[in-house]
Amino acid sequence: MTYDDLRKRIDEIIDPGYNKPFKEVNGIKKLVIGPNGVAELEIYLKDKQKHEQAIKIQIIKLVKIELGFPGIKIDFFESEFVPEGEKPVKYLAVASGKGGVGKSTVTANLAAALIRQGKKVGIIDADVYGASIPNILKVGIKPLSSTEDEKMIPLEKNGIEVISTEFFMPPEKPLMWRGPMLGKMLVHFFSGVKWQNDIDIILIDLPPGTGDVALDVKTYVPKSKILVVTTPHVNASHVAVKAGIGAQNIGHEVIGVVENMSYYLNPCNQKREFIFGSGGGDTVAKKLGVPVLGQIPIGQPQNGDFLFGGQEEAGKIYNQIATQVILEMGI
Repeated sequence: MTYDDLRKRIDEIIDPGYNKPFKEVNGIKKLVIGPNGVAELEIYLKDKQKHEQAIKIQIIKLVKIELGFPGIKIDFFESEFVPEGEKPVKYLAVASGKGGVGKSTVTANLAAALIRQGKKVGIIDADVYGASIPNILKVGIKPLSSTEDEKMIPLEKNGIEVISTEFFMPPEKPLMWRGPMLGKMLVHFFSGVKWQNDIDIILIDLPPGTGDVALDVKTYVPKSKILVVTTPHVNASHVAVKAGIGAQNIGHEVIGVVENMSYYLNPCNQKREFIFGSGGGDTVAKKLGVPVLGQIPIGQPQNGDFLFGGQEEAGKIYNQIATQVILEMGI
């Protein structure tokens, strides 16, 4: 049995998510036959969570029993195939090196600014242990409903759809999971959610640092781009550079930097006061080779909430950032 024969047979296997053979949906990412005859495969599936086990058994039976290969190694990945006529979903992960820089607030306000510009937006609250997006958006917590094919329907506030661990835990109860449980939850977030039709962009609120979740995002949405958030302070910018370089090292494109808590606009003299120092955003951007998309001043929205209105000073800056994100993401 030759390599071409093996590939032809695997190409004929149906991806249940598309109900089309692998050949038509670019289902084979990699196929190698080693010197000892062991076949190594990387397979793209539309619904990895739901169909991986069944397809794995089918391929093993084909390769080892029907075709007689001595062994097989299979890895599965989420499919990147977009059927003709469908719009691909774009993902933008919002990252920071350390906590406390306002990454989740930036994510929520960017989502609101994108909504103001007519885009359909969702947020994956991937900061599993420190989930805060539902609180920022004031999403009423209630049990999630599901579709007929058992996909979760996210909750919505002001046009922004959200999925978060906050929807699965009792109020104020801490989430104390080890890594494997974290990974299982993320699988549900990335492949088990029914977002609104023709959604333009899904923002991913990452946890601080460069740990499991940042690496998992590369597996689940390999073409996700990255927006790095820092403050002007040297400590925050030093660690933010690491988060950005880490993202670039695993193949993500960093599109820019947002400097949060950049300055305080003194209402008495209308001068900027740099409470946390200055230059952090520029330092991060220079080392990553990307632009600073915006500098957000210290302040509270006029309504006392977490989201700035489009006519407020900070809101206008978020509008400008959203415009640049739309251009960078092609949405």
